Amino acid sequence: MASLSLDWIGDLRFRNSAGSPPIELHSATPNVVSPMQALGYSVMACMAMDVAHMLQKGRQDLKAMSVKFDGERATDPPHRYTSIHLHFDVTGEMPSDAVARAIQLSHEKYCSVSNSLRPDIDFRTSFTIYHP
Repeated sequence: MASLSLDWIGDLRFRNSAGSPPIELHSATPNVVSPMQALGYSVMACMAMDVAHMLQKGRQDLKAMSVKFDGERATDPPHRYTSIHLHFDVTGEMPSDAVARAIQLSHEKYCSVSNSLRPDIDFRTSFTIYHP
């Protein structure tokens, strides 16, 4: 069970309560994460952690990885994500099928965040491998 808490700090701004991990979320303040951006970061982090873990466990030569999130939102409320695309840039000497399989397993089986999203979201992934 997860237990988190936020405190309202005025307008449409919230901050973690004492004893909760640090985070601050605003509705539309420049350079402050919104709840929808936090969801994007969450799915990226969850899947990237899975992919890194699987590649390392498979003894792949993972040197670096970055993930980019692109999401489209519905024009009508609740303005939910209708499509999500994650692109992984992976650096190291490894076969492309190992990266593809790690991403697939993360999305379909292991990532609790992506598996908590609505099933009708157009969820796509891609990757590029850079050899050092």
